[in-house]
Amino acid sequence: MDLIDSVANNAIALRLLAIDWNQIASALDAHGAATIEGLLTPAECQAVAALYARDELFRSRVVMARHGYGRGEYQYFRYPLPDLVATLRTALYTPLVSIANRWNQALNIEVHYPFAHREFIARCHAAGQRRPTPLLLQYAAEDYNCLHQDLYGEHVFPLQIATLLSAPGRDFTGGEFVLTEQRPRMQSRAEVVPLAQGDAVVFAVHHRPIPGTRGVYRVNLRHGVSRIRSGHRHTLGIIFHDAT
Repeated sequence: MDLIDSVANNAIALRLLAIDWNQIASALDAHGAATIEGLLTPAECQAVAALYARDELFRSRVVMARHGYGRGEYQYFRYPLPDLVATLRTALYTPLVSIANRWNQALNIEVHYPFAHREFIARCHAAGQRRPTPLLLQYAAEDYNCLHQDLYGEHVFPLQIATLLSAPGRDFTGGEFVLTEQRPRMQSRAEVVPLAQGDAVVFAVHHRPIPGTRGVYRVNLRHGVSRIRSGHRHTLGIIFHDAT
């Protein structure tokens, strides 16, 4: 890591310290998603989006239309991750792990996540989940991402993060981040999360607990991106578990 990377990573660490994580936890409990405003600066967003053209940084590229995932494409980073991506993945795991463990306890799931992300990754690798999952997504006009869940194997961290690298209204129109939630004996509920450039959304990967009249319910969630009306949209996805 050179001096520039070190300064940038220290700046990100200071931003994370300033976040009201109790408010993030409350929003996640209430809605299944929470917004972190200004997680990355515009310059950082542009730098990360520019990585998409560097093939040597990625282990695989997925064209969504070939698999019925929607339209657009994304690439999974290979190890070692770029410094900024690695910093975000490690630093964001720490304040989220207590929420993840609380959710599992509420749902009577016996899995307990370790405090350090490296220990959780070691657990994934021991189970054969060795492929890194942070990714960059790229959309053009008429592209979209179907509702889905990013599971990848037995070991799943229940929260993940998407950071918008492009500026709505300037770089693209449309392309809203969308969550749907299926509660027991109810129709699905949709949630649109407005984001500015550099904002991140923390959201449930698979399910979350919701208190009800007969105890705690397990509610399934899916996420996606609505149709891009014009321009280009880039997103950085941080998934905390690795893939088989």
